[in-house]
Amino acid sequence: MIANNHEAKVKLEAIGKIVAEIRETLIEKAVPGANIAVLDAIAKDMLAANGAESAPIHDYEFPGYTCISLNEVVAHGIPKDRIIQEGDIVNIDVSAVKDGYYADTGATRIAGTPASPRHTALLACSRAALEAGIAAAVPGNRIYHIGEAIYKVAVSDGFTVIRNLTGHGIGKALHDRPHQISNYLVKKENQMIKVGHVLAIETFVSLGDEWVDERFNGWELYTSPKNRTAQFEHTVLVSAEGPIILT
Repeated sequence: MIANNHEAKVKLEAIGKIVAEIRETLIEKAVPGANIAVLDAIAKDMLAANGAESAPIHDYEFPGYTCISLNEVVAHGIPKDRIIQEGDIVNIDVSAVKDGYYADTGATRIAGTPASPRHTALLACSRAALEAGIAAAVPGNRIYHIGEAIYKVAVSDGFTVIRNLTGHGIGKALHDRPHQISNYLVKKENQMIKVGHVLAIETFVSLGDEWVDERFNGWELYTSPKNRTAQFEHTVLVSAEGPIILT
């Protein structure tokens, strides 16, 4: 969407703050021994306390207030009754709606001691790739410049990107125009970035995989068991001075 008035910006800032607070609370608590169903219940209470609704439930009847994905589950992880183990890679993805406006954010952490130094490097790279993608979200650039920037960071560190998971526009809908913001250069994503654009920019950086597939329950998306993936995401408002992170 294009946020072109003060009211829209204020409401986007409000929902952005809410999801960011939930993300940080859950990331802090995602330690060995934590139950991911309990983490989701915390998110439920925080949403209610702030007068917001879970976007996955509101829009898609998802079986959880948040998406919590462990290890080879890359996205749309169902927050079932499961205990986080030492060395697990845990992704927290929080999206919500309040007063008709949406925000979406995500972060990944390693629970306890990393299983491999490469896992630590993976998370650092995915976070740096997100920063590069956000820096490319300026007026006059095209959407594909975001993916190009993300990809350059990922491959420079010897990692791959997931090609069939993308960021997206957001604002008055969870998935708004532009419908795809890839993690690599896709020339057809040539929409001009304008002042007021609201974008959910996210990185999916992997140890070696390039594709995810759906298994078992119709929601969760997987890579191969050996290749972990790290996702980071912010909702960004494009201004004349550059991108403003709302989450």
